Amino acid sequence: MTAKILVLANQKGGVGKTTTAINLAASLAMMEKMVLLVDFDPQGHSTTGLGFPKPDRRAGSYALMKGAPAEALILSTEVPMLQVIPTGKDLAQLEFELFEMPQLQELRKALEPVMERFDYILIDSPPALGMITLNALTAADEVLIPMPCEFFALDGLAELMETIRRIQGGPNPALKLGGIILTMAEERTNLGSAVAHEVRQAFPGKVFQTTIPRNIRLAEAPSHGKPVAFYDLRSKGAQAYLNLAREAVGVMEPTPAREN
Repeated sequence: MTAKILVLANQKGGVGKTTTAINLAASLAMMEKMVLLVDFDPQGHSTTGLGFPKPDRRAGSYALMKGAPAEALILSTEVPMLQVIPTGKDLAQLEFELFEMPQLQELRKALEPVMERFDYILIDSPPALGMITLNALTAADEVLIPMPCEFFALDGLAELMETIRRIQGGPNPALKLGGIILTMAEERTNLGSAVAHEVRQAFPGKVFQTTIPRNIRLAEAPSHGKPVAFYDLRSKGAQAYLNLAREAVGVMEPTPAREN
């Protein structure tokens, strides 16, 4: 078993990226897949959303990028088969350190020793196209793009796709667009339907059929430190992410061979 590495990326904030990272990871684990969620966003919301305090300075994913073994940083969650590498605000300084000495392969190298333990490794990247996000894209086999069903959400998609093409043309030729996940969908609204239709036309075959609705339980779950399926399994949010996980497992390609 060699893990498929998936990065959740979108340079715009408030698109449901971390919500998707937590709940897709938990849903895959509920399908009896071994999953590691790497919190690679200095905000640390994947960490707190799974019920952990942000780690002490120079711990978590910052320590991972500074040579600490991944094995020593992994925490078990209340979800069987889901583990996490947490992060704290100190990860923000990594942006400047990587910029001063650009290195794009460090995250991939850091995760390689534990890849045989997992089916999937999900990386929650920052809402920016800086050096931290570029490291995440270079480490990944596929990129998943959460995008809300809102008009302005379309604006940044072209810029993100251009960044992905540059990564494909340079440090990670094997990177694939795993799919676009439509989030914050409002039932019975013309705008949401119009945005979804436009995205599906622009990226045929690359938009998941499962859409993630706006849902009170989904919004409440992080404050309880739980994925929504462990907060309210019957909620629309929980069922949507379980459906997304089933769909994702069905469409994701085998992990491509990577040159060292």
